[in-house]
Amino acid sequence: MGLNRVILTGNLTADPELRYTQTGQARTRFNIAVDRQYRDREGKLQRETTFVPIVVWGPQAESCANYLQKGRMVAVDGRLRIDTFETQEGERRKVVEVVAQRVEFLGPRPEGVEAEEEPIERPGPEPEPEPEEEIPF
Repeated sequence: MGLNRVILTGNLTADPELRYTQTGQARTRFNIAVDRQYRDREGKLQRETTFVPIVVWGPQAESCANYLQKGRMVAVDGRLRIDTFETQEGERRKVVEVVAQRVEFLGPRPEGVEAEEEPIERPGPEPEPEPEEEIPF
């Protein structure tokens, strides 16, 4: 048995997008920018940014859509999902995303949100993703 666990902190690159499946299951998608600093061979400080797509399911997806916005820092604990599919034109595509089991809101709260209003996210059971009608890229 293997281990598939990803823990990231970063800032949202855009506001989250909330959608519902045909059965009413909430799904929120957003991307985070994760920075890494390092020194190159000449000793100069460099920065590398990785943009990571995140998907959140269930009640936590609704909380993320309601309380997160572009620029907000989050910590994500989840698993890596890689899927390959073929487009209608016959091209092979690959989708890489982190399926979040827990999203912790970090940094300053959005304007207009009181401290007691913002939920503290608790990990819950991860629902099985439902097949999507659209191409997931």
